[in-house]
Amino acid sequence: MRRPVVAANWKMNKTVPEAAALAGEVLALIGPYARVERVLCPPFVALTTIAPLLAGSGVGLGAQNMHWEKSGAYTGEIAAPMLVGLAQYVILGHSERRQFFGETDETVNKKLQTALAAGLTPIVCVGENLAENEAGQTAAVVVRQMQGAYAGLTAADAARTIVAYEPVWAIGTGRAATPAGANAVIGLHIRGALADLFGAATADALRVQYGGSVTAANAVDLMTQPDIDGALVGGASLKPADFAAIVKAAAEA
Repeated sequence: MRRPVVAANWKMNKTVPEAAALAGEVLALIGPYARVERVLCPPFVALTTIAPLLAGSGVGLGAQNMHWEKSGAYTGEIAAPMLVGLAQYVILGHSERRQFFGETDETVNKKLQTALAAGLTPIVCVGENLAENEAGQTAAVVVRQMQGAYAGLTAADAARTIVAYEPVWAIGTGRAATPAGANAVIGLHIRGALADLFGAATADALRVQYGGSVTAANAVDLMTQPDIDGALVGGASLKPADFAAIVKAAAEA
């Protein structure tokens, strides 16, 4: 059985004191759900403050992005060695990075290889936009993104990653994919691409989250789908009670 994983992506929200306070509230509520792998991903400036708060809690710390180079003249970027010993996870290829900052399947692949070499657990985001969805291109887009992100990796490498299916048209819109629809994309296309690349056993064992307007209200229906192994949560993760309800749904699914 795949252990569910629920990650909170706070995006560009919360000052350092606010992030610390939010982490404390969240920890108090999600502590009982140890059967779920739980991850908090605050802004970079809050990582060093939140890391000691999570020590011994069983809750992991994640970064929202990283560069593929270990160091260099990349003003404003963060390298994997800067995260090692501080965070355990890193989100790669989020649709907002692709949309606003020019990330491509190639750069996601380079970051993925660098993260794995550094011992970090990547959360690799894939998903189609609204035009692609309405044109019936969901399968083609998701498979292309999976093939691009995982190019050159071994099955052992892939097994150390987490995938997040995030249909772009559902992120922050309040319009989540239907549970059955999200499950079908994950089961048929994401696991299908993984099976083609690494074999059926790896495809079946790898955890795939859903992300995109996940709420306390729809969490149970999403988490009970057989191919959905948790959630990458945006807006609802800023509300401790809502995020705790999502973690609980994953624990009970």
